[in-house]
Amino acid sequence: MKPTTQRNSEQKGFYKLSWLQRVGFGSGDLAQNLIYQTVSIYLLIFYTNVFGLPSKSAAIMFLIVRLVDVVWDPLVGAFVDKHNPKLGKYRSYLVLGGIPLTGFAILCFWDGFSGSLLYAYITYVGLSMCYTLINVPYGALNASLTRDTDEITKLTSVRMFLANLGGLAVAYGIPVMVRMLSPDGKINSAESGNAWFITMSIYAVTGLILLIFCYTQTKERVVMDEQDTSEVKVSDLWIEFKRNRPLRVLAFFFITAFAMLAIGNSAGSYYMIYNVQAPDMLPYFAALGSIPAFIFMPMVPAIKRAIGKKQMFYVFLSIAIAGMILFYAISMISALKSQIWLVLVAQFVKSTGIIVATGYMWALVPEVISFSEHTTGRRISGIVNALTGIFFKAGMALGGVVPGFVLAFVGFDEKNALTQTAFVEQGILWLVAVIPAVLLLLAMFIISKYELEDDVIDKINREIEGRHLNQ
Repeated sequence: MKPTTQRNSEQKGFYKLSWLQRVGFGSGDLAQNLIYQTVSIYLLIFYTNVFGLPSKSAAIMFLIVRLVDVVWDPLVGAFVDKHNPKLGKYRSYLVLGGIPLTGFAILCFWDGFSGSLLYAYITYVGLSMCYTLINVPYGALNASLTRDTDEITKLTSVRMFLANLGGLAVAYGIPVMVRMLSPDGKINSAESGNAWFITMSIYAVTGLILLIFCYTQTKERVVMDEQDTSEVKVSDLWIEFKRNRPLRVLAFFFITAFAMLAIGNSAGSYYMIYNVQAPDMLPYFAALGSIPAFIFMPMVPAIKRAIGKKQMFYVFLSIAIAGMILFYAISMISALKSQIWLVLVAQFVKSTGIIVATGYMWALVPEVISFSEHTTGRRISGIVNALTGIFFKAGMALGGVVPGFVLAFVGFDEKNALTQTAFVEQGILWLVAVIPAVLLLLAMFIISKYELEDDVIDKINREIEGRHLNQ
């Protein structure tokens, strides 16, 4: 039998996690980023310049895939909350979804059916559905590990550190590997197709190994009672959205944040190749999108304690906007255009703000789950994560559609791997700097409405555990 003190401690739900458990959980996000970041940063340029799709067709496909997600995500969320697989309520999907995700990720970057819109749809829809099958339970897994807000902050910091390690491996490693394997040394030509396929195969299999490691190092301990799971249904998603105000705030923040991320990530490759005319510097530019995480994410717990989480969002969102203003100034002032070092500085400043703000927002998901449990008595983590998933996919939809349509509007030439017109370059600049900055201003306004400060959520969690002890 367990000692009484240990049993009572576990009943309270405020569990402390070891570093191995934190790293194990974070490795799941590292694994997903090896695929998600590759899709986010490079799939559009692969489709337009390598696979041979018109930019408008690719944009419409990105939108349709996200609409499929709007239907699929709540089904997954309800299913996850309703069932209890033997391998684990949430963590089992890391393996069950990870295997098909690996296959679809590899097929997405295969040009064996070059130019086939049908093939692109089948593989991209399959990838997106499998990603949801992992991402929704993975988000719920976070909330099932502990209720301790300080521990969740540490867990999120480790998670985002590792997620950005995956981002760095993609941002820097993908173009380097593709260029090395490509017969013409380019990443944006039809001849580089096989190089993309080999590279994605390596990254996807590595991701699967990391998902299995995450599975072995995590344990669900704060979950809904099994007798309550039978009552979960898809309609709970809409009911929860209506009655959970902090969730609505977070959901709209997710839309704007992920739209900004997807637009900026998609446009970055075009910006370095055509505006800056420095394709050789693309790996370094892309790497700077992740490097600030290794400097600032370990500081997040201390920064949050010093200034509070809302103020932390304001500060780092403002830093990101400053980086985007610098991008615009460099491009508009002729004397600065040749200063590539300034472009890299702007990327570092922008990325510093984005990484902290968008990284820490995941720590708010367990808070809105606890808020829901406090008001309804049910801890429907899958439903809540399905809702946040829908909104982050909505942001991704905007991020996927907007670049494709802007490129089509300004007359982007998919067959020209070297230069574009001044109007095209202006459109790319809007995608890199102007539109993301506007979205960040909107995100700043949205997060100002978030009401679950640390003292409030700590009180909610204590009251929930008090109810459990009195039952």
